[in-house]
Amino acid sequence: MIADSLATATERMTKAVEVAKDDFSTVRTGRANPQLFQRILVDYYGTPTPLAQLASLQNPEARTIIITPYDKSALKEIEKAIVATPNLGATPNNDGTIIRVTMPELNEERRKEYVKIVRSKAEDARVSIRNIRRKAKDELDGLKSEVGDDEVARAEKELEGLTKKHIDQVDEALVRKEAELLEV
Repeated sequence: MIADSLATATERMTKAVEVAKDDFSTVRTGRANPQLFQRILVDYYGTPTPLAQLASLQNPEARTIIITPYDKSALKEIEKAIVATPNLGATPNNDGTIIRVTMPELNEERRKEYVKIVRSKAEDARVSIRNIRRKAKDELDGLKSEVGDDEVARAEKELEGLTKKHIDQVDEALVRKEAELLEV
């Protein structure tokens, strides 16, 4: 039972770290990256649809993304969704068949704003991991009568180690992303 609780906590903490890394990838750096556009939802015939399902994304140059919609009638809606996306700062150019998105250069002030956003996302991930720890600790406390205090104490120590390991992974990803953002 203790092993099950720890395995579940480990699995959930690992997922929290993956979500944090995925969130980091949506914050743009000086280069254009198709992942920035993965979470954009386009109103396609009244249904919010991810951009990646409506179009192919290509990255021919460092600051340019070319979006080729599978259905040309979705061009205007895709363009609207890109303009409406916060923290992207991209300007789409629609030529009737494709949308060319040019990412502007980042100035120092904008880079620092992005660092704040990434730090906020990292803190959300840490809180999520701590919540998982709290839930697992409550489960372990419920098992005290069945397995004994010593076993639960050992499991709690192991749980603390797991928590620290996963929070360190989030911190490492944060440091890498900050360095990437501040790189000129």
